[in-house]
Amino acid sequence: MSVATTVKLPPRLKKRIAPLAKAAGKSPHAWMVDALASEVEREELHRSFVAEAVESREAVAAGGPVYAAEDVFAYLSAKIAGKKPRRPAPRKR
Repeated sequence: MSVATTVKLPPRLKKRIAPLAKAAGKSPHAWMVDALASEVEREELHRSFVAEAVESREAVAAGGPVYAAEDVFAYLSAKIAGKKPRRPAPRKR
């Protein structure tokens, strides 16, 4: 079920949306709904990423394991190449 809402757009923005919607084979309304859904998804992912980064920083500050960047890059490069490398060992502080 959809809920009605009103969005007042500046005329120039409305004019810019129309050709984009037409090129996508959508009505301007459908195009705007999709654009809003995409932006909500992007913002939720960004917030999740930041929350995870803060959590990781706090874990490291509390004495959690740390890894040498070169070890991690070598591990990831080997994984991308289809190899089965050993996980890098944490570094002593």
